[in-house]
Amino acid sequence: MSDFLQQMATLSAERAGAAGTILAGDLDKPLVPLQLGAFDVIAEIKGRSPAEGELAGANLDRAGQAREYVRGGAAAISVLTEPSRFDGALGHLEEVAAAVPDTPVMRKDFLVEPVQVLEARKAGASGVLLITAMLSDETLRAMLDAAFELGMFVLLEAFDEDDLARSNALLEFPAYHDRAAAGMLLAGVNTRNLRTLEVDGTRLERFAPLLPAARCVAESGLKTADDAAAVAGWGYSLALVGSALMRSGDPAGLVRDMRAAGSARVAA
Repeated sequence: MSDFLQQMATLSAERAGAAGTILAGDLDKPLVPLQLGAFDVIAEIKGRSPAEGELAGANLDRAGQAREYVRGGAAAISVLTEPSRFDGALGHLEEVAAAVPDTPVMRKDFLVEPVQVLEARKAGASGVLLITAMLSDETLRAMLDAAFELGMFVLLEAFDEDDLARSNALLEFPAYHDRAAAGMLLAGVNTRNLRTLEVDGTRLERFAPLLPAARCVAESGLKTADDAAAVAGWGYSLALVGSALMRSGDPAGLVRDMRAAGSARVAA
């Protein structure tokens, strides 16, 4: 791992160690299934990005932002919970999940232990993001199993060819193949390389031939409806959009336009 990913892993492990015991009775918040169409948007709420700086002030209305995303037809809402570099918190996820009870909410963080999946479910998450490069095969499978036992969906994020090869290898296991076929295991490609924090706009097209047999998510750097149409043409069926929506004066309209453009490209 790079210095940045290693730093995130170390800090995340410290948080996992402080999580304490989570009992089955703690996991009683509603679980919302992910429902997917031809092309969908996972709309993100975050206050800060290490690469782009502050995206929202201290008075960010997360509940209102989430409702705008739902108004635009977002399939799910991603909430950053990493505190040191993204100004996130589990409480933000809990707030958003309560504000949009009929829309699945995903915990986005640098998760390294299964207990953090349980933390996410306790806070109301219906899904989690896992970063392949941060996890051994054994830990990755343990975290996938923890999520699926709770009925959650997983977005498995890749940065490079090796990550995608590991994603493809996972789908050779019938249980994971079936989850992918049901839309509960999504495969993501992040254009932002968290080893360098740089965005490589060619990554999504270059990696298209390597995409797993799953619903695939184009992550980072998408700003317009034309971007959504382009990735749909390369075989992606979802886009995860954060910074552009946080900065938009009409986030509902941008979600709607991206969904429409992507769906039209799929149908073409």
